[in-house]
Amino acid sequence: MSSQLALDPEHSNIGSSASSFMDLDRTRHEERTPLLDSIHGREDGYGSGQSSVSDVDAKKEQSLLARRIKYYIPSFAWIPNYNASFIGGDVLAGITVASMLIPQSVSYGTSLAKLNPLTGLFSASFPAIVYAFLGTSRQLNVAPEAALSLLVGQAVSDIRFDAVGNQKDLEALGIAVSTAITLQAGLITFLLGFFRLGFIDVVLSRALLRGFVSAVAVVITIEQLIPMLGLAALQKIAKPETTVEKFLFLVENGFTNSNALAATISFSVLAILLVLRNLKNFFKKYWFIYRLPEVLIVVVLSTILSSKLRWDKEGVDILGAVPIATEGSFVQIPLRASTLKYLRRTTSTAVMISVVGFLDSIVAAKQNAARFGHTISPNRELVALGVANVAGSFIPGTLPAYGSLTRSQINADVGGRTQVASLACSGVILFATFFLLPYLYFLPKCVLASIICLVVFSLMFEIPHEVMYYWRMGAWIDLTLMSLTFVFSLIWNVEVGIVVSLIISLLLVVHRSSRARMTILGRIPGTDRWKPINENPEAEESADGTLIVRIRENLDFANTAQLKERLRRLELYGVQKTHPSEDPRRQQASVLVFHMADVETIDASAAQIMFELLEEYKSRDVGLYITHLGPGPREIFAKAGIVDLLSADAFRESVADAIALIERSRHTFPN
Repeated sequence: MSSQLALDPEHSNIGSSASSFMDLDRTRHEERTPLLDSIHGREDGYGSGQSSVSDVDAKKEQSLLARRIKYYIPSFAWIPNYNASFIGGDVLAGITVASMLIPQSVSYGTSLAKLNPLTGLFSASFPAIVYAFLGTSRQLNVAPEAALSLLVGQAVSDIRFDAVGNQKDLEALGIAVSTAITLQAGLITFLLGFFRLGFIDVVLSRALLRGFVSAVAVVITIEQLIPMLGLAALQKIAKPETTVEKFLFLVENGFTNSNALAATISFSVLAILLVLRNLKNFFKKYWFIYRLPEVLIVVVLSTILSSKLRWDKEGVDILGAVPIATEGSFVQIPLRASTLKYLRRTTSTAVMISVVGFLDSIVAAKQNAARFGHTISPNRELVALGVANVAGSFIPGTLPAYGSLTRSQINADVGGRTQVASLACSGVILFATFFLLPYLYFLPKCVLASIICLVVFSLMFEIPHEVMYYWRMGAWIDLTLMSLTFVFSLIWNVEVGIVVSLIISLLLVVHRSSRARMTILGRIPGTDRWKPINENPEAEESADGTLIVRIRENLDFANTAQLKERLRRLELYGVQKTHPSEDPRRQQASVLVFHMADVETIDASAAQIMFELLEEYKSRDVGLYITHLGPGPREIFAKAGIVDLLSADAFRESVADAIALIERSRHTFPN
């Protein structure tokens, strides 16, 4: 290996202060100025008696620059103000998470991504170091995830299926594919943050994510049952592709061709892990028992037993030697010829990974932020995660790394209060990678598969609760979306399931946003107040053909396209849902009053559509009045010609004013 890695010792020598992170963005002006003065080597002069205007302006610019730097690179804020009292909890949290993450990362790299263990270990360390300096979450642990590693593994398997070459060539191909996916996922995530698209976490349905998790849990279980039963060698001969084919392969060979020793080891390890995990819940008050790394303990014990009993001679696949070497250089530019040729074939996978990875990350970040009372910026999280993955792609084969809710919760529970915990975790993982990995030579691969199945149980834990919740709430659209994601992911693959559900979810969002919220107003008897008739049973509509419609949101090109049809339905059917085939229940209105107090903005397209709509009503001799219109929308109406179309007298201060004018005109000019 031509280059070596070492952690900068300056990162562990951080000054202490009692300030919390929440105070950093609210630091007083006079506290920021000396910071930049020291950077530029300036000192305040006392001989002049007062600062010049130019000096004051320069200090203001410096203070603004300091705030911007601390905002976009949070480590410039928390490192100088790090509280030394946090160091114990941060280091303990880092070691605890690392003890769980090391065997998990090895499992993800080998069993899910179909690569060597180093890909999982490097993705659990290098991206986390970068995120620690750029991320806004203090407890988020960034590392490979089971679902995302599975997506990488499916892409690697698909491309390998069409490739020809020896084992070494296929391994190099897998490294190139993984690098291409991680690079693209990082770039896509970064661009989402750069263009301030962090709101996607509230646009995409939670049901979609649950359907994806359910499908991933089933797919991973089927994938891992193959090595758990010792059928990996037979799988290479049969070459089942889809999840359904792999399931049928298990049914056909599970009882007849499985390795009895591998199956015994696998299910014994899984049972021990489940028992230990449940037993620990009875010792929550004893942290040294509750935080025992049961996964690491099982890995160490199974490796020792395997080496002593030579399980490898009984047909049990073992991890074997893992040389830490690349093609002459440890760090490589990802935009190489061997990587670029797989960019097109892996772009869709990278898009899915960036979206799903961000959704998982932002949920974990927001939960910890709410727990500890600090704020999270989705856009800056996207940028930080994107840069972390782009940096990770410089280590060939590194898997995409995003945040995990489970690991982040453990990090916080043990005592992690800053990103020093992530730095400590990464340091422990790198130490294990370079110095301890050879000791895992005899680790049975079926044990790694059992560890992944343990993760699957945690993925499936909340699914029954979610399904019952949607059923109880009558959320049939959410249940359908969840089911579609699940079914498509199983029948085709996870990527197809996500794409179909994403399209449906976005179409639902567009459909809902294209329907401007409107309601009919009625008069409260004995008053001059008008209220929605569907919310106030006592409200009475006018019986003389006057229809009062309140538009309850801003108007734009999307929600005004159907305004004509929506008004027609209100006019003929009222506010109750009615099938279009039904006969009209009401007469056409002779006077139409628009209550527009809730309309604060109107774009040009909406004003144009509104003009055409009002022009059509006017051609039918329908009386038109607009009330409660703000100055901004009125200016838009004037520019669009609506004021000239209706005349200034049609714009009234209130509904009561418009109704009074209508009644006077009827008395003056009776039909």
